[in-house]
Amino acid sequence: MSYQNLSVWQASRELVKQIYSVTADLPKSEQFGLTGQLRRAAISIPCNIAEGYGRKSAKSYSQFLRIAKGSVNELETLLLICEDLNFLAGTTALRQDCTKIGSMLSNLERSILRAADE
Repeated sequence: MSYQNLSVWQASRELVKQIYSVTADLPKSEQFGLTGQLRRAAISIPCNIAEGYGRKSAKSYSQFLRIAKGSVNELETLLLICEDLNFLAGTTALRQDCTKIGSMLSNLERSILRAADE
């Protein structure tokens, strides 16, 4: 099995596409601010899942999944800030996706650590 078969990796790639789509509408003045930060945080999620998978160590993989989870929290916060600044409206669905992916990452981490203890 490859990391590409993981539903959390697939969901996080879909989230990247959604973030790129909504950030296209942010003000040009935010190109190097919120736009870039939102995109980097989103991209970090599937990249850290893939990088951790490649380490072949449960402890290392777990660490990369925690980093990915941190990026999920960062992304969710940035979406709230965009709403606060009236740059984006209705980010509820995206934030729900963040919550779902965060939960999936936690479940995957528990599974990996449990398997390593066996």
